[in-house]
Amino acid sequence: MKITVLGCGAIGKLWFAALSQQNHHVQGWLRVPQPVISVQIEKFNGQTFNQQFPANDEKHLAESELLLVCLKAWQVSDAINHLADKLSPHCPILLLHNGMGTQEEFAPLPNPILLGVTTHGAYRKNGIVYHKSQGITHIGAITASAAKLSDLADTLHLALPDVAWHNEIHAISWMKLAVNCVINPLTVIHECKNGDLRHHYTQIQILCDEIHEVMEHDSIHTTKQTLIDYVMNVIEQTSENYSSMLQDIWAQRHTEIDYITGFLMRRARTHGLPITENTAIYHYIKRKEEEYERLSPYLPGSRQ
Repeated sequence: MKITVLGCGAIGKLWFAALSQQNHHVQGWLRVPQPVISVQIEKFNGQTFNQQFPANDEKHLAESELLLVCLKAWQVSDAINHLADKLSPHCPILLLHNGMGTQEEFAPLPNPILLGVTTHGAYRKNGIVYHKSQGITHIGAITASAAKLSDLADTLHLALPDVAWHNEIHAISWMKLAVNCVINPLTVIHECKNGDLRHHYTQIQILCDEIHEVMEHDSIHTTKQTLIDYVMNVIEQTSENYSSMLQDIWAQRHTEIDYITGFLMRRARTHGLPITENTAIYHYIKRKEEEYERLSPYLPGSRQ
């Protein structure tokens, strides 16, 4: 396949390497145009990957059979709106980011739109991507025209397993959102690795109680204890990881809080539900952002 990866951070570069090793023709698309992009990865199994790829080739973009979007949630709508007229209307767009609500922000497109969530653990330091833990990527259709693209899961699975197709990706996305609503902001508040959240079980329980109520009103049915157990399991599986939100705060970047807890708050308002603890945490993160964002109009690392 001919594929364009939009957003070349840790997850984007992980897919770069995986897809190229399956002989797909992959290019990157960068906010600041450049002809090539370097991808260097240290894998959890000790293997290394180091290769250069083309970037910002409009002919490649126009011929792409998949646009894989690995941007931060707050960058997605502007980027897709900018590229829309350069894409084939038949090119599927797979959104792979934390949080929910981005597809409501970009202009209506004829393209098939898919949503994905991933549990791969990866971070970038000094230009090198460290793939710390194997995960699973769930994908599914969010437009009718994408419903027939389940074979895409098989193609992606061969590159970077595991990949699973879901007819109800909305429910999967809500479970990932719940995890992000807990782990991301709490690791910022306590300045800790994910695993250290084991010591804050009561706070996790309170957050999950509120999240569960919103999920129920959004017709996502599970029990409170199932939700708590799911969150605690992710904390154990990613115990040595630093959350993406904590990394953003440390690097003084804009966070995805508006598409994580912010999305939860918007759904809660729709249903007339007070979510006091989640709202307090949202405002805490926004204050942390404002401490450095008000000092400079430039946000470091805004899109790569």
